[in-house]
Amino acid sequence: MNKTIFIVGATSGIAEAVARRYAEQGAQFFLVARNSHRLQAISADLAARGAKEVQTFVMDANNSDLIPQMVDAAWQAFGTIDVALIAHGTLPDQQRTETDIPYAIAEFRTNAESVIATLAGLAGHFESQRKGVIAVIGSVAGDRGRASNYLYGAAKAAIDTYVSGLRVRLFKSGVHVLTIKPGFVATSMTADLNLPERLTATPESVARDIDKAITKRKDVLYTPWFWIFIMLIIRWIPAAIFKRIKL
Repeated sequence: MNKTIFIVGATSGIAEAVARRYAEQGAQFFLVARNSHRLQAISADLAARGAKEVQTFVMDANNSDLIPQMVDAAWQAFGTIDVALIAHGTLPDQQRTETDIPYAIAEFRTNAESVIATLAGLAGHFESQRKGVIAVIGSVAGDRGRASNYLYGAAKAAIDTYVSGLRVRLFKSGVHVLTIKPGFVATSMTADLNLPERLTATPESVARDIDKAITKRKDVLYTPWFWIFIMLIIRWIPAAIFKRIKL
């Protein structure tokens, strides 16, 4: 395998699990994250697992001024990118977002605006090379606003809509765009939450699903698979009933 994998948010649990799968297949990487020490540790791990080459770029995803430099550096390093995975994000404190407006705006920018800006920066390069896959990690939370996390859900809904349009645009150029919608995943981001064990996946199982979805050129991936049915039910609950349910 001689694939080149570009990952923004490479230190996230899901992104790291995806990268490990590709490393074991001999891929080469361009990794982007804001934590340089963690980024170097992941790079060393991927090299030990069989990665052909790993290059890194340290950047806070909210610094949109650096996006053109980041994207140019990736293409200059490898010439072609086969798969780009956009995986950065945070899990806001919903209660704080309801009273701390600057915090709410900052969290929305991290989880929506910075992702959209990154996609906008990548789209032209993929369009020019006329091949490749862009995969974006969204969330089932974007399917319907719930009282427990509606700012996060709003950010993911914005990404969902943007990616849907981007998919149509890039299809004409032979570029595939995948929206990934995980449910509960046991990562460092969710470590403080009391997640239902039977509904919670590991990063490794989600990475396996992502790998398969990229190979099969799926448009939307719910992972684990049963979330597509859970969210179908949630979307179809009438508003008069839904607003009375504690979710």
